[in-house]
Amino acid sequence: MTTVLKKPPRSARKPKGDGHMRRGEILEAAQRIFVAEGYQGATIRKIADEVGVSSTALYMHFKDKDEILLEISDGAINRLLEINSELSVRPIDAVTRVRLMLDAYMAFALENPNAYQLVFCAHTGLMSVEKTEATQDLGDRCFQKFIDVVGEIAASGRLRTGSVESAAQVLWTSCHGLVSLIITKPTFKWAPDAELRQTLLDGMLHGLVSD
Repeated sequence: MTTVLKKPPRSARKPKGDGHMRRGEILEAAQRIFVAEGYQGATIRKIADEVGVSSTALYMHFKDKDEILLEISDGAINRLLEINSELSVRPIDAVTRVRLMLDAYMAFALENPNAYQLVFCAHTGLMSVEKTEATQDLGDRCFQKFIDVVGEIAASGRLRTGSVESAAQVLWTSCHGLVSLIITKPTFKWAPDAELRQTLLDGMLHGLVSD
C-alpha cells in the first residue's frame, strides 16, 4: 500500500478585488490592530494577515504604517470638517448650531470608536512633526469652524462666562471626555448614549449661555 503525502494547505488569501474596497479593508483592519496592540506593536504583516492579503499586496496600497495612520487621521478629521462646515452656516440660532456640532462630534466618535481613539485619544509623537503638519492644519480648520459659531454667541452678549476660546475648549473637551470614557470603559453601566449626550449638552449650554 502506498501512502501519498499531501502538501499542507497554504494560508487563505483573498482574491484581487477593487482597489478602493481593498484600501478601505486595510484601513479598518489597521484601526483594530493599532487600538488592540498599540501603534508600536502593530506591524504590516499583522495588518496584512487581518485583511487576508500578503504583505506585498498591502504595500501596493500603503508604503508603511505611518501612511496608514495618516490616512485614518485625515479621513476622520476631514469628515468632521465637512460636518462643521455644513452646520456652521445653517440659517438658525448660533446656540442651536453649537449644539448640533457638538452632538454630531459625539455621534461620530461613538460610530467610529477605533478611528476616534487613534486620532483623539492616542498619545502624540507617534510620527514626526513633518508628517503630521497637514493633519494638524485640518484639525485647526475644523475647530475654527466651531470657535466661529461660539464667537457669534459671545458677540450677541449671551456668553455667561469665559472667553470665546475658553468656552469653546470647555465645550469640546467635555464632549471628548464623555465619548472617550464610553468607548474605553464599555463594561460600565452607562445610561443610553442619546440620553447622556442630551444631558451633557443641556447642562453645559444652560451654564454657559443666557436665554
